[in-house]
Amino acid sequence: MGVLDGFRLDGKVALVTGAARGLGQGLALGLAEAGADIAALDILPVDETGDLVRNEGRNFHAMNVDLLEADTKLAADIVAECVSELGRLDILVNNAGIIRRGPAIDFGEEDWESVIKINLSAAFYLSQAAARHFVETERGGKIINTASVLSYEGGIIVPSYSASKAGIANLTRALANEWASLGINVNAIAPSYFTTELTSALREDAERSEALLARLPAGRFGEPEDLKGAAVFLASDAADYVHGTILPVDGGWLGR
Repeated sequence: MGVLDGFRLDGKVALVTGAARGLGQGLALGLAEAGADIAALDILPVDETGDLVRNEGRNFHAMNVDLLEADTKLAADIVAECVSELGRLDILVNNAGIIRRGPAIDFGEEDWESVIKINLSAAFYLSQAAARHFVETERGGKIINTASVLSYEGGIIVPSYSASKAGIANLTRALANEWASLGINVNAIAPSYFTTELTSALREDAERSEALLARLPAGRFGEPEDLKGAAVFLASDAADYVHGTILPVDGGWLGR
């Protein structure tokens, strides 16, 4: 097998959360372009993502789920539905995330709890359910989490988001430590500022946008397609010896 063949995902099935738009849609499409069938989960309609995946000749299954309700049972049901509809599960991408902005001294309880639940707790429950399936089938599998440059930095007026993304980074390492010997690779991608709904408030603020672009060595905000290569690599056989890595795809942000 040639080295490039190791990046193909033919015959694999990937479950991508938060896949209706933005980074999740880009991740799902990248995996489909590499050969994977896709189960797309979101609280929003995933019809557009489905059209893009099917245009690549891949199978697609839509899952409308509110991850605020995530617990061990829901996570197990999600994995079981994916396997039932698409025949197997090889790759889990924990991408679903929300952000709430406000000064920490006034930050509300709901703004704290909802972000931690969706960004961190749901990712753990789904990882656990996927890992149990991977062990049961004895095929191993890949788990890719969406971290952030705020996994490394505190940020400003986003206390629950920063806490959740720091948690995702260390959860990635912790799960990798336990599951590498089971043939399960757990890694994460850490984007900086991308053109998604989550950053719209920042990008529409002329002063803040100018300051962000001045600090980005790449000189532009990231686009969802900029994550495709990293996702395909971490989901593929080419990354079989990569465990517990947080891979920045950040336009050089952390290098400054």
